[in-house]
Amino acid sequence: MSAGLLDGKAVLITGAAGGIGRASALLAAAEGARLILSDLSADGLADTVDAVRAAGGRAIGVRADLTVRADVDALVASAVAEYGRLDGAFNNAGVSGGQIGQGDRRVGEWDEDKFDLAIAVNLKTTWRCLRAELTQMESQGGGAIVNTASLAGLTGFKRTAGYSAGKHGVIGLTKTAAIEYGPTIRVNALCPGYTDTALMAQAKRLLGDALYTRIPAGRLAQPDDIAQMAIWLLSDRSGYASGGEFVVDGGYLAG
Repeated sequence: MSAGLLDGKAVLITGAAGGIGRASALLAAAEGARLILSDLSADGLADTVDAVRAAGGRAIGVRADLTVRADVDALVASAVAEYGRLDGAFNNAGVSGGQIGQGDRRVGEWDEDKFDLAIAVNLKTTWRCLRAELTQMESQGGGAIVNTASLAGLTGFKRTAGYSAGKHGVIGLTKTAAIEYGPTIRVNALCPGYTDTALMAQAKRLLGDALYTRIPAGRLAQPDDIAQMAIWLLSDRSGYASGGEFVVDGGYLAG
């Protein structure tokens, strides 16, 4: 029997309570990873940990508020305490404008506190996680990191001001880290297209069936479609990939 893509690797996944994070946790476990999973939602996180274990995988869950440095540092420390090292990290936690009541607002109409929140959750928490992860990986001699960006980090989308600004920042942060920490640590950005998760509720309501006609694949991505790329980027199969923007969008940007 062949080894999995992540066989024996200790991997951290944030935003693991549902959607892409949960799908990635299940796939990573199936590929042999030892997991530390995190989310702000204790109930959703527990459900994901239970699902991984029920499928025969190994995982611990640590509830964390990634806007708090102490929580992030403790999260990485927990991974090292449990597994002795941190081989991979998928910084996936984020929030859309629709989730914070700004999904129908143009740039000049966003509430300032909500713009700050979008930047704090989508960009600053990524940097905060990177800081802790890079420090640990550098001390042990290497690792791989994937940051969830978005198509909205590559091009403009109406009514996404805080979200788009944060995700553009994630891509810049990813490229900078890849340059500074190569060749021992690889850092890449994952750019999902429209994916059937809670973040999509606002777009589905506003665009309706017109949304599907703009996607050559003819459907929304499922969380597992995105998870497949995340797991490949964390694995040694992508050993020469670093500093990249990996788009999984069913052909949307090709149009």
